[in-house]
Amino acid sequence: QVQLVESGGGLVQAGGSLRLSCAASGRTFNGYFMGWFRQAPGKEREFVAAIRWSASIGYYADSVKGRFTISRDNAKNTVYLQMNSLKPEDTAVYYCAKSKRYYSGSDFSANRFDYWGQGTQVTVSS
Repeated sequence: QVQLVESGGGLVQAGGSLRLSCAASGRTFNGYFMGWFRQAPGKEREFVAAIRWSASIGYYADSVKGRFTISRDNAKNTVYLQMNSLKPEDTAVYYCAKSKRYYSGSDFSANRFDYWGQGTQVTVSS
């Protein structure tokens, strides 16, 4: 079984920064995606960013492009989300997840991911 453990959430003022971490244990696959999603109260879960274990190319939602950066350390089996220039609208529970299988496209809908972390709260005050 794959386990994902998140950390790094907290309270920050608008314009500040946070770095989220997701440590993966169990079996991992280089071609699979690791992703970050977020969900605010009353809203659907939405894609934030994704990366493969085997490549350094990041994929981002338009709402965070230029502000957030996804990266990973394969030796530590850890994925990071560096969040800069945070806005109140970024307030949400953030989840990391692993894709069900190898995907060649760039569709990052939540139903393509099968293992999820417990979520970490990010709150941005105005």
